[in-house]
Amino acid sequence: MSFPIEDKAEISHIEAGDDNLKHDAHHLTSEEMKHGDRALKYIGDERVELTEEDNVRIRRKTDKRILTILMWVYFLQIFDKTLLGYANNLGMSTTVGLHGNQYSLLSMINAIAQLAWQPFSSYLLVKIPARHLMTGMVFCWGMSQACMAASSSFGGLLACRFLLGLFEAGCLPLFSLLTVQWYRRSEQPVRVAAWYSTNGMATIVAALISFGLGHVNSPHIHNWQLVFIISGVITVFTAPVIWFVIDSDVASARFFDEEEKARAIERLRANNTGTGTNEFKWAQVLELFLDPKTYLWLALTLCINVGAAVTTYFGPTLIGSFGFSKNISSLLNMPFGMLQIIAILSGCYAATKFKIKSAMIAAFTTIVIIGLALLYVENTRGHLRIAVALVGYYLLAFLFGCNPMVVAWISGNTAGQTKKAAVMSVFNAASAVGNIVGPAIFTDKDKPHYIPGLKTTLGIFCAMLGCVGIQVVLLYFLNKQRQNQRVAHGKPRFIKDTSMEERYQAYGTEEHSGNLGQNALLDLTDVKNDEFVYVY
Repeated sequence: MSFPIEDKAEISHIEAGDDNLKHDAHHLTSEEMKHGDRALKYIGDERVELTEEDNVRIRRKTDKRILTILMWVYFLQIFDKTLLGYANNLGMSTTVGLHGNQYSLLSMINAIAQLAWQPFSSYLLVKIPARHLMTGMVFCWGMSQACMAASSSFGGLLACRFLLGLFEAGCLPLFSLLTVQWYRRSEQPVRVAAWYSTNGMATIVAALISFGLGHVNSPHIHNWQLVFIISGVITVFTAPVIWFVIDSDVASARFFDEEEKARAIERLRANNTGTGTNEFKWAQVLELFLDPKTYLWLALTLCINVGAAVTTYFGPTLIGSFGFSKNISSLLNMPFGMLQIIAILSGCYAATKFKIKSAMIAAFTTIVIIGLALLYVENTRGHLRIAVALVGYYLLAFLFGCNPMVVAWISGNTAGQTKKAAVMSVFNAASAVGNIVGPAIFTDKDKPHYIPGLKTTLGIFCAMLGCVGIQVVLLYFLNKQRQNQRVAHGKPRFIKDTSMEERYQAYGTEEHSGNLGQNALLDLTDVKNDEFVYVY
């Protein structure tokens, strides 16, 4: 059998090891052997020497070029999506003549578009380089946002909102993939937190802009239209910046020299999740849907985003039901945004420090349950205590600390480029369903306190707490399964997962390691790679 040059390099890379590693090579399909050509161009057959100083320098350069763009673009995505609630608070429904549940449908259509697009999104995430894909997405959703200002009917608003959701659909899965491809597993939660925490900043900025534009009185343009024009123009002009700054993967990084590329790839070896490929593999998609973890990730994401949709689209309205004016309602949502940032950063920091994400997700879920219980009790009382109701609402901000930890949890427990893209598309699909269900359970007839919606959301978060526990048990048994596989292949039962260490340590070099890590750069899934260690 003849192989392309990169296949030969990879096979020699595998066969350089002992008999057990050769045994593993025999179990690799030709499709799996094809992966790694870009990484192996710089790595070759030998390990690359990497010091902690090299590790820190490479990480800093990556943060400056990659993380900075991720933070800004994710801020824009949340900012553009969130502004619908503020525009409605500034009189959009009255101006356009929305009635019944039309505003709820506007809130949902963004998520419906994202849900419909996910099967195509996962394919595009693998086939199109990230630099091209992100630039195109940002430009198109910026145009859609700006066109909202020109819409004078429900149909026009609905069409623009649908397109906004369509072009935003790949944002979170793409950002998750980039985080996995550029950072070690120990670094991923904090980096996910960094870009995801702009959720809170977007809420604060949106509240300030809404408050400021709420005082504009012009006979030519409505203040809610200004909201969409300003945000749309900023987003459109961000697109060329992305093109000139960001790179698709380590091997194509313009800000690394050739030696730095080799070291940047080597430091990712312990992840055992590959380095990225443009080959879409249907076998990995099938494995994803046969993997029980997938359905628990889906359940967790769905539960979180039902609550997120409630606060995004009905937050100002809920605060207004406590007896505040529209401008004061906007300002009172600013502490909620600050709490989002605190929850996201503190949660991900603690998860990184103690190397356990599940416990933090469970803790934050409990806080949200307490907040929902307070809101429900206060709104069913004869006399509402405004301070208690506000505290209950602000506690809901901690649900935004769960999403980035779930993203990092999923990313850290999934290997294989197609499988990673597909699982993040599943995550985004579940997010979209949550954003559909959330507004749907807060119906117009239940205004202003939305008692049935609060009760349903409370039950959903109680169910989420149970899903966290089940996933931990499943991961425990999957680790036992991988240990048995290693023993069957003549490898150590227990291996040190250096990808979770704060300081860089070379993977598979300790005594009696059995020369581990030879398959780490291949496009193997977590199920196929017996060296993969699941994290809790």
